[in-house]
Amino acid sequence: MAAIRSDDPTRPTAVLRQRADFLKAASAQRKGMPGFLLQARKRREDEPVAPDLIRVGFTCSKKLGNAVARNRAKRRLREIARAVLPKAGRPGWDYVLVGRPEATATRDFAAMLAEFETVLTIIHDLPISPPRPRKPKGSKRK
Repeated sequence: MAAIRSDDPTRPTAVLRQRADFLKAASAQRKGMPGFLLQARKRREDEPVAPDLIRVGFTCSKKLGNAVARNRAKRRLREIARAVLPKAGRPGWDYVLVGRPEATATRDFAAMLAEFETVLTIIHDLPISPPRPRKPKGSKRK
């Protein structure tokens, strides 16, 4: 797992790479902001991850545009995570930042920083809810 550089070495951060970790975060708490969507979950104690580690993942779908636009959006998300998570993130939590079409790449950066700090306090204040059930594979809407 690659580490995100931060100014605070007492709160180690790492990047989510496994699809299963993204799916676990997607079934947990979420809160939308104008520039991005935050999915967050408190890890269980029996998971084989260091309990003092803050993990973060980034995703941008093709709805954001071509590869250049998606990469620009992810770079901005990585930078706000690097700036805010060591101060406001909680050890033992996984966070996934999801880019929004026509917002993440163009929104004012200072506004996104403020939104991320705000949404972290909101997410941490929410009661921990059980994971939302996922649709079984192969099921189709009628």
